[in-house]
Amino acid sequence: MMWEACVQVMLKPGVLDPQGETVGKALRTLGYDEVQTVRVGKVLKIKVEGADQAAVAARVEEMCRRLLANPVIEQYSFQLVKESEG
Repeated sequence: MMWEACVQVMLKPGVLDPQGETVGKALRTLGYDEVQTVRVGKVLKIKVEGADQAAVAARVEEMCRRLLANPVIEQYSFQLVKESEG
């Protein structure tokens, strides 16, 4: 069975986000004055094979802890979706 994990990684609150600040300033320069803050992160889509959803979730959690997110400055969340057959 194939699963798709959609992993979102963001800087933790309180960690400076220079890229987000730059995007926010650019948006306000373009006339989007209502923009207050922007935080930039990353989204990873990972196809994972496995029969058991809990086991796949545990593996994705491990991937996040070991490689995909820096636990000192980043937080992560993910969703698993079973891919339809055919």
